[in-house]
Amino acid sequence: MKSYIDIDEWRIVESEFKAEYNTISESLCSLGNGHFGQRGCFEEDYSGETLPGNYVAGIYYPDKTRVGWWKNGYPEYFAKVLNGCDWTKLRIQLGSEFVDLHTAKEISSFSRILDMQEGVLYRNSTLTLNNGAIVKIRSERFCSMHNQNLAALNYQLGIENFEGELKIELWVDNDVHNQDANYDEQFWLAKRVHSDSNCGFVQAKTKKTGFHVSTLAHNRVTYNGEPVQATEKQEALKVGHIYTINCSGNSEVTILKKVCIVNDMNEKEESHLDFCRELIHSLDKYELLKKNHIDSWKSHWNEMDIQISGDPKAQQGIRFNIFQLFQTYTGHDHRLNIGPKGFTGEKYGGSTYWDTEAYCLPFYLGTARPEVARNLLIYRYHHLEKAIENAAKLGFSDGAALYPMVTMNGEECHNEWEITFEEIHRNGAIAYAIYDYIRYTGDKKYLVEYGLEVLIAIARFWEQRVNFSKSKNKYVILGVTGPNEYENNVNNNWYTNYMAKWCMEYAMESIAFVKNQDSDALHALFERINFRESEEILKWKDICHKMYFPFDKKNQVFLQQDGFLDKDLSSVDTLSKKDRPINQNWSWDRILRSCFIKQADVLQGLYFFEDEFSEDVIRRNFEFYEPMTVHESSLSPCVHSILASSLGMKDKAYEMYLRTSRLDIDDYNNDTEDGCHITSMAGTWLSVIKGFAGQRSRNGKLAFSPWLPDGWDSLKFNLRYRGKRIHLNIKSDALELKTSDAEGFECYIYNELVSIQENELKSLPLKTNMSNVES
Repeated sequence: MKSYIDIDEWRIVESEFKAEYNTISESLCSLGNGHFGQRGCFEEDYSGETLPGNYVAGIYYPDKTRVGWWKNGYPEYFAKVLNGCDWTKLRIQLGSEFVDLHTAKEISSFSRILDMQEGVLYRNSTLTLNNGAIVKIRSERFCSMHNQNLAALNYQLGIENFEGELKIELWVDNDVHNQDANYDEQFWLAKRVHSDSNCGFVQAKTKKTGFHVSTLAHNRVTYNGEPVQATEKQEALKVGHIYTINCSGNSEVTILKKVCIVNDMNEKEESHLDFCRELIHSLDKYELLKKNHIDSWKSHWNEMDIQISGDPKAQQGIRFNIFQLFQTYTGHDHRLNIGPKGFTGEKYGGSTYWDTEAYCLPFYLGTARPEVARNLLIYRYHHLEKAIENAAKLGFSDGAALYPMVTMNGEECHNEWEITFEEIHRNGAIAYAIYDYIRYTGDKKYLVEYGLEVLIAIARFWEQRVNFSKSKNKYVILGVTGPNEYENNVNNNWYTNYMAKWCMEYAMESIAFVKNQDSDALHALFERINFRESEEILKWKDICHKMYFPFDKKNQVFLQQDGFLDKDLSSVDTLSKKDRPINQNWSWDRILRSCFIKQADVLQGLYFFEDEFSEDVIRRNFEFYEPMTVHESSLSPCVHSILASSLGMKDKAYEMYLRTSRLDIDDYNNDTEDGCHITSMAGTWLSVIKGFAGQRSRNGKLAFSPWLPDGWDSLKFNLRYRGKRIHLNIKSDALELKTSDAEGFECYIYNELVSIQENELKSLPLKTNMSNVES
């Protein structure tokens, strides 16, 4: 852990520059608005270790797969979110010396502050250059949440103890590369460069995919309050404005940049320059642009904020996670999704994983307009044909669908065989998200219009993926990787088998529902997909009835997979500090032979389907697997926190919450430099709402079984549910509920139905000894 970030409930504060942590800070201070984003790098030159990154949602390149040997069905490429145009780039030269924190003689003061309440990145630095000049930097920038095509930078430079030539270069620079490019190639082609006295415009086109992305920056530079004129410089992929100033005495320079970013997913490429010009010229002063942005964030925080009183460390953690998650995906476009690193880095290619359905969907269900979560499901519906193609490449037929582990456009593009071919449990997450969405929203119309077709295709996959074992007289699933990726090519992963059975059962249940609602629509669907109802359902029922689930009678636990008990079972506390994290210190062979679990596997299934198991069953499995779990996947701690909450294991629940909420801030897994773990941040929200608040959706109503961790004075939040909004205030001795809905609100509190009238403040006693799971 690296505890160099100050504890502040609304801000990420780096109050002293630590060069060795610079790339971590760049990740933590990333900005975005759902349309584009960037890492929190310095605007001026920095010759030390840095990872510049500017990204536009949905823009990617199919980087040719690089493997030692090929296998049938292997993806031809790995999709990569592209490092795009750097609109913040400055170069400042005093005489013969550049302003550069890495080479400066002294840094006498420094702060880099991400204000999450405002959505603005601030920086203050005072440095002495080797020529004796004293430079004071005050900068602020943001990606507008008010208008998702806009961004702005206000950069102020104070100069003392220097007389001579000051040269400032402002660039719109698309001549950039991806750090993770397989073949070190340039992914951008120049299309158009334009400049005039105060504007620079660059339009670039991605190779292969043919996306057009344009960036226009309007510059205004003043020296001691007077405007400075620029000379222009154009290159193939970038345009610069050069300002030369004769400095004497103490000097003040102000640089204002208003930026428009647009791509051809939303505007035709031939209109980009006019679009950007019109938008930029219609803007009011910088201060109003900033105010509109801050007001938009204020509106979002009124919906999403979780307030924790009494624990600033926990408060900072949850707000950081909510902030980064929402600025990654705002739900306006069903063609977009949530990359595991969002706009904070290149790792994982910026692509879509099963994380969205398993972890992120509930966050948007509870905090945003219903169409936001619906768009996440529509995204997968539009990829159904590609999922059927993916399955066909692996030998499946008759409309069976295998959704990709990693994708940008529906095609599988993951290039590790044990993931691409074996981590098929991802199909279950797609089906579970449909179930979760309908259960929460009551929007059963979605099942008729879109959901059922997806569910049938997934069920067809599972039907073909199982085989019947004569020795067991059961259906088995061989050669898989479960959620625990520290096991590969195993037989009968319990979670995968259970998910396969559930998917077929839910598909049959959904068919029955749609038949009752709209038999004509169902008949048309069956005709279109050639569904043989009696034959296929009969087979699904047989598989569900005879599915094999590994179980240990002695310990009375579900086995993660066949042969798990053949391992040398030991707990994580037997590992030394030099072993952790084991994925950075052990050979893969040693990891695979060990009992240590990367992330919740059996426990993932018990979390999803807790209503189908008794509290005793969940407790036995939790107590068996939790001590062996190293939580080296960012997706793991939240599941353990939620289950621990439901079992009344308060210390463990809080420990796991703190780990998931501060995973990046404190760099638990020694990998924040690559970017933040965006999709797992939804797990932090889940740990609070489903964990400490005990929220569930049952019988068409919300249910709560709340408790407070030690040291917390209160926990406050809002939830949307089926067109209504409820406010909860969990205190040390009471639970307060309120709704502004004219029809009032009904919910279960500790399994008792409670009615709340409009604007009524309902106060109920808080239980201190309870568990959420009903036997």
